[in-house]
Order: sequence, then structure tokens, then C-alpha cells
Amino acid sequence: MKMKKCLMLATIAAFLVSCGGGGRPTFGDNEYPVETVNPKSAAMQTTYPATIKGVQDVEIRPKVSGFITQVCVKEGQTVGAGQLLFVIDNATYQAAVRQAQASVNTATAQLNTAKLTYENNKQLFEKQIIGQYELSTAENSYHTAEASLAQAKASLASAQETLSFCYVKSPAAGVVGSLPFKVGALVSASSTQPLTTVSNISSMEVYFSMTEKDILEMTQASGSPQAAISAMPVVKLQLADGNIYNHPGTVTKMSGVIDAATGSVQMIAVFQNPEKLLKSGGSGAIIVPHEAHNSVVIPQRCVSEVQNKKFVYILGKDNKVKYTEIKVDPKNDGNNYVVTDGLKTGDRYVTNGITKLSDQMEIIPISEKQYQQKISDQAKAMSSGDVLEAMNAKDSIGMLVMAVVIGIAVIVVIFLLGMWVGAIRANRKK
Repeated sequence: MKMKKCLMLATIAAFLVSCGGGGRPTFGDNEYPVETVNPKSAAMQTTYPATIKGVQDVEIRPKVSGFITQVCVKEGQTVGAGQLLFVIDNATYQAAVRQAQASVNTATAQLNTAKLTYENNKQLFEKQIIGQYELSTAENSYHTAEASLAQAKASLASAQETLSFCYVKSPAAGVVGSLPFKVGALVSASSTQPLTTVSNISSMEVYFSMTEKDILEMTQASGSPQAAISAMPVVKLQLADGNIYNHPGTVTKMSGVIDAATGSVQMIAVFQNPEKLLKSGGSGAIIVPHEAHNSVVIPQRCVSEVQNKKFVYILGKDNKVKYTEIKVDPKNDGNNYVVTDGLKTGDRYVTNGITKLSDQMEIIPISEKQYQQKISDQAKAMSSGDVLEAMNAKDSIGMLVMAVVIGIAVIVVIFLLGMWVGAIRANRKK
């Protein structure tokens, strides 16, 4: 009897220990916030990935081969048109100029001699001392000397132009890019890598792509591609750090060819860059605003998405919700949807708590203000222990399991202890 009593007490103790980790029961009701559809206007926007380039990005390449002897600029330096950037070893080309100059001098002397001979022969021909053959021969020699001089001068001009190629100058005003080649580097006209890039960044061109469908809609609405570009609103540029660039942009160009690989059309927007904040080669995103007038606009939080389809819970007259598919405009502001089908003026839809709903479930509709007030009141009524327990529900389940295990262990230990005590008493009676 005593053994049975001990086992009973141990069982009760283990049960109490296992139940000690349980939390308070939760409570809830079927009140949900409901809104009525009323047409209104909403500012929507569409975002497109973009690449930033200067209005004029000029790759600087050498026209002659040789070793760089001077680098006259620094990376990021602002240069003007015609400013010297690099000097290439020009000793060979200077020698070619001197040689060409010597050829010009020789040809000039030969021309002078031929001219004297021709003029002398003309006088002799007039006095009938020489015949027509000698005169014609002297005249031809004179014209040959003229041609030789012209050829020598052309060779000199070519040599001087080749020598000028050793002095690499900027063809346009702008900012110097990276300088991969230093003094002593061997460069050539056939190199695939440019010496540097000079970018005109007083204003920047931002390249982005729009879908063929969007372009068709814009063109059909405006009548022509140029009219569609003119009708586009002022756009914004989101920088790589997420901030919005403080100068608006204007879409000025549209490609006339659709990219067959992506099905998109390239667009170009121009942004002024007085602070030189934008750099050629940077990235960002173009934000195109859209104004939706007299449209059905609902918050995105009240829409559930299943297999790329969007659904809302519409409240019927019997206060039962119906799980309804809707169509939305792909252009949105990240917080709201413009519904194009599935909702109409006067429909009532649930705005919050949709994860707890099911089709044909009956609810008590309340306003959004009442719902928020109820949440606020409930939060104030909850104790700190309730809040902690709600935040650590998963940990509480683990503690409950641990308590059950400990209770079972206590039962086993008490049972073994009782068996041992019983054995001792039996031996004493013997």
C-alpha cells in the first residue's frame, strides 16, 4: 500500500511539473476591418534599371606605337579640348621629319636649276640657236622638278603629322577617366585597351529599357514615337545608395529597334550634373511616375498572392467573405495596387488579418479605426509576461517538452527508490 501511495504521489508531482511550463490560453474574435471601394486618384510609379553615361565619352587611343615618356594629366582631372594628355617617344618620328625636310630642300634646289635651264633655253630658241626638241626637254625637266618638290613637301607634311601623333591631346572637354598605362609602357594603335577616357559630364545620359508592350501603349495613345517621348513625364533617378538624385530628368531619345533577345526598347533620359555627382559608368534606376485618376486603389497588405495570381476577401451582404481573384496594374508605388478587374465601386473588402480568413467564413465587420483602437487597447492590457510569452512561443513548447521528460525521470527514480526500500524491509523481516 505504501508503495502504491508513493507511486501515485510521484505521478501527480511529475504531472504538475510538466504542466508548470504551460502558458496562458490565448483569445480572439472574428472582428475584421473592412473598407468600401471608392474611386480615387493615386500617384503610382514604375522603376527601371539604368546605366549612367556621359553625354560624350571619348576613348583616347594612340595612332602610333612607342613608349610613353610623359603622362600630363591625373585621373579625375578636368581637361579642355586640345589639352595635352600623353607624350610618346618621338625620336624616330623627328628623324623622319628631318629627312623629309632635307628632301624638300633638295627638290627645291633641283627645281631652281631646272627653271634656269628652261628659261635659258627659251631665249636660245627665240634666237634660233637650239631647236624645239631641246626646248621641250628643258620644259619637261622643269615640270618634273616641280612635281618632285610637291612630292617632297607632301612627305614632309606626312612626317610632321605622324610626329604630332606622339603628342596625344584631348579631342573634347571633359573629365579624365582611369590611366592604365604609366610612363615607360609600350603602346600601339592596335591595342584593345584605350589610354584613357574623357567624359563630358556636365550633363549625363541615363540608359534604361521599357517593354515593347509599354512602348506600343505609349505610341498608340500619343500617335507617334516622338509625341510619346514628348508626353512622358519628368523622371527621377534613384542612385546606387537608394537616394533620389536632386535634379529631375527628361526622356529625350528612344531607340527605333526592339531588342529581339529581351523584347525591350532602349530609352535615354538626360540629367544635368552641376555638382559632378554622377559618374560615367555608374548604375541606378529610373523612376517614371504615373497618375491614376478615378481608379480602384487598395493597399497591398490586403492582397494575397498564389501562383502569380492576386486575391482579396470581399464581404457579402450576409457578412461572409468570398475569396476573389483580382487583376492589378503592374505599375505601382510599392504600397498600393490599382485594381483593373475583380473589384468595383461599392464592394467591401477586408483590409487586415487576411491570413486567418477562409472562403465563406462569417465575420463581424468593423472600421479600420476601430480595428487599430482594438489592437492598441489589447496591447495595453497585456502584461509583460504575456508579451514575452507571445514572442517566445516556440521556446515555451521546448520548455514544456523538457518538463515532461523531467517528470518521467522523477517517476522512474522514485519507483527504483521504492523497490530498493522494499527489498531492504523484506530482508529485515527474514
